[in-house]
Amino acid sequence: MYVRKNLRWEVVWQLTRRSLLIFTVYNTLICLLYGPFNVHILDIPWQPVALLGTAVAFYIGFKSNGSYDRFWEGRQLWGSIVNTSRVWAIRTFDFVQATPDGVGPDPRYITELHRRLLYRQIAWVNALRLHLRRQTAQLWDTEVAPFLPPNEAEQAKNLSNPPTHLLRRQSVELRELYKRGLLTEFRQVALMQTIQDLLNAQGGCERIKNTPFPRQFAYFSFVFVWVFAAILPLGLVEEFDSRLALGQYHVWLMVPFSVLVSWVFNVIEVVGHTSENPFENDIYDVPMTSICRNIEIDLRELLEETEMPPKIEAVNDVMY
Repeated sequence: MYVRKNLRWEVVWQLTRRSLLIFTVYNTLICLLYGPFNVHILDIPWQPVALLGTAVAFYIGFKSNGSYDRFWEGRQLWGSIVNTSRVWAIRTFDFVQATPDGVGPDPRYITELHRRLLYRQIAWVNALRLHLRRQTAQLWDTEVAPFLPPNEAEQAKNLSNPPTHLLRRQSVELRELYKRGLLTEFRQVALMQTIQDLLNAQGGCERIKNTPFPRQFAYFSFVFVWVFAAILPLGLVEEFDSRLALGQYHVWLMVPFSVLVSWVFNVIEVVGHTSENPFENDIYDVPMTSICRNIEIDLRELLEETEMPPKIEAVNDVMY
């Protein structure tokens, strides 16, 4: 996610340089044919161009709103994952205790049990991040495996949906704790509700990831912008030639104005395109790596650990 208040011009240039170059060359060619070569059959009335521009503006505005909704829903889902992870930690500490009569496992075992349940939650958020970014095979051993028992880490790595498997392991462990009297039925149900909340958030993320923005909207938005950019100079060239009355060379003012309008429409379309998939590890996506690290720090501090990994810092104004 880009975190600087204003976009650097090099970022804007990288996004739009190709289209800007095409617009400039094309508009210059139209002006050259109309002016020095006197090919006036190119000009068309301005009114249909303006009408088309209005329609295209509504269409790409719809696409941009839809793309932003996908991004914002993704960010809300990860916000709920942060809060639910904290709820899981607090309920684990308060619910997973020795039996009411004081007879039960050694306190050191309870402490280790808390640690295992919280570390598996840290593993889950990292596994979900890698699963959404399709990076499980490359980063599992460094990002997820350190928080799991070796056999459990190896088994989950080879599954098609590792995050679901890890939540299943949490559920199995809760069932075993209930059988041993370390959880009451009410507390087991409350912890299972927390797992359900995590599964709901995971399902929401997978829905966004696996359901691309409708191609008919994305494709025709792109096509309409370029059609509008193609006919815009044909409608402007005569306007600048006949109404300015500033001399023959002022028809060339059509080029910068037409390029500017085409560029604005193209930028709106590009912004919508770059926002429609928020889990691609791009510079405009949900900063899942940073969120996962913050969850890890929160849960490990609740375990009263002292050696913490550093928070993720922005790199070139981008938080990943």
